[in-house]
Amino acid sequence: MQLTVNILGALTAGLCALLLLRAYTRVRKRLLLWCGLCFAGLKLSNLLLLADLYLVPDTNLYSHRLLITALSMLPMLYGLVFESERS
Repeated sequence: MQLTVNILGALTAGLCALLLLRAYTRVRKRLLLWCGLCFAGLKLSNLLLLADLYLVPDTNLYSHRLLITALSMLPMLYGLVFESERS
């Protein structure tokens, strides 16, 4: 059950990234780009979680997952702070 939830979380983050980046190519609103990049990083973090729990359970990738998650939040934070002023 936990594996299913983790896979669905990764798929959802990937779908959100895909839809946001596709909308950016149509509308060219930069906030969509920053949010799409954020969700792409969150998908990577979820995939790393799957690898940590199921592929290599003997190694601890917790700090790497936290780093990727924090770095993936930076584009959205940048977009919310600086790009919302332009809209």
